[in-house]
Amino acid sequence: MWYICWVLGVLLACSFGVINAMWLEQRNKEHMDG
Repeated sequence: MWYICWVLGVLLACSFGVINAMWLEQRNKEHMDG
């Protein structure tokens, strides 16, 4: 059942990357607008 842990880890990493990218984009927009 190790693959379930592996899949969960990959999904968590992917979702974290997507959220991080969206957060950075939002922060940059706010910074540009002042």
